[in-house]
Amino acid sequence: MELCDLSAYEMSRMVRQREVSATEILHSCLERIARVDGRPGSLTPGEITEEDRQRVHAFLNVTGERALQQAQAIDQKIATGEDPGPLAGVPVAVKDLFCVKDTLTTAASRILSNFRAPYTATPVARMEAAGAVTIGKVNLDEFAYGSSNESSAYQPAPRNPWDTSRVPGGSSGGGAAAVAAGEAPLSIGTDTSGSIRQPAAFCGVVGLKPTYGRVSRYGLIAFASSIDSPGPIARDVTDTALMLQTIAGVDPADATSAAVPVDDYLAALEQGVKGMRIGLSPDYFRITFFDPETGEADQQPLPAEIEIAVRRAAEVLRGMGAEIIEDIPMPNTVYGIPAYFVVSRVEAASNLHRYDGVKYGVRTSEPVHDLRQMYRKSRGQGFGRQPKLRILMGMYVSAAQYSEQYYNRALKVRTLIRRDFDAVFDRTGQYRLDALLTPTTPTTAFPMGAVYGNSVLMQYADQLTVAANHAGVPAVSVPGGLDEQSLPIGIQFIGSDYSEAKILRIGRSYELGTQDEPWRGIKPSAVCV
Repeated sequence: MELCDLSAYEMSRMVRQREVSATEILHSCLERIARVDGRPGSLTPGEITEEDRQRVHAFLNVTGERALQQAQAIDQKIATGEDPGPLAGVPVAVKDLFCVKDTLTTAASRILSNFRAPYTATPVARMEAAGAVTIGKVNLDEFAYGSSNESSAYQPAPRNPWDTSRVPGGSSGGGAAAVAAGEAPLSIGTDTSGSIRQPAAFCGVVGLKPTYGRVSRYGLIAFASSIDSPGPIARDVTDTALMLQTIAGVDPADATSAAVPVDDYLAALEQGVKGMRIGLSPDYFRITFFDPETGEADQQPLPAEIEIAVRRAAEVLRGMGAEIIEDIPMPNTVYGIPAYFVVSRVEAASNLHRYDGVKYGVRTSEPVHDLRQMYRKSRGQGFGRQPKLRILMGMYVSAAQYSEQYYNRALKVRTLIRRDFDAVFDRTGQYRLDALLTPTTPTTAFPMGAVYGNSVLMQYADQLTVAANHAGVPAVSVPGGLDEQSLPIGIQFIGSDYSEAKILRIGRSYELGTQDEPWRGIKPSAVCV
């Protein structure tokens, strides 16, 4: 096993005990990147070659020199007997939606292609203070608008390490691909409708959306401010808990961060699931599409192999002492995507107004006659198709004559979704669940180009994840097996507010209960080249 394939927990332990240096770990990860990643995304990619199609392309920018300085500083601390922190020497890939001081921070958009951040986002700063080494910035859907990573202005787009003809998911697909390919053991992403959990499921890694406000959003380029949740992507639940322990907590710079004590997430991991009540809902075993003309709902069952994986997980947990509760009603889950379409686009349109070519970012180089023309040309040239679509829809549905019909109604639906979760997690209620067990995605990773361009169909890749965003509750996706094409299947545990320790504990129990299954030993094809 190469050093880059070790867990973050093991890397940190070995560095702290002087079994290996932070510099050696960094070089191992850089060598893996050089071997599997291919050329970084570019605004002028030229022809996508056959060689490009065989590479992962997770990274936009590998910050090797900066990372080497950080690794050497960790080694110096070790040498002088100082405590370098719980993430000592662990390389971290940062979604290029987080500001990192003096590095390009593009949000995968042409309009920010010249923006060098003047400060570092709180979650990244906390990891670096804990000894992590920021190895580079990873690609994403432009401004996080997408579920496949194909909308990035920087091409070639990331590809799935399990099958490079398929998408890694999105919008945090670059981070999930990097972790799955062994390019970094940890990545920090953002989750607005499933953008950590969906790519984690597609790439066979662990992805956690924390409770809204559990992790600071300071220094994060906003998509939908009332829903965005930064969180960890890792290879296993222990690493996820380790990273969350570092980044969670109130931040004076973010008024929406929660002043709620941070649990010891690692301490509870091995306590098992005996006596826990874990629910299965029939509403998560089907996908509901709404006809745009009639409003009628068309329901389709999930592929059998995905439902089988979830029910097998339930039996594993039952065998470990959990009580499995069937037929949990979550009736408003079906409205999660329509409500998200409205709320997210209103908030996205509002957040995109700051990109005008005046204060920062790209300004048109063409002659202009007045300020309005400068705005229009700068935005027209700087934004891709997805930001433009969100501005148009967001402005439309929030207009005075339509706000009651669309935006206010969507907010009411979001309240109904929240009430579903309140009811099933109520400790004095009928169900008294500790967690809800569901599939993470309705399919495994789909082929590149198969869905891109159809914004509605693309959004439905998030139908099983978006409800947790509406409700603000935590949810974690863990690998649940492989389908008949050897593509990863994700299963999801959803909990009540600030119950991250509990759902991570369940996820860890499932890992232990399946550790000897053959699929656990299979590696992504990109790693085996």
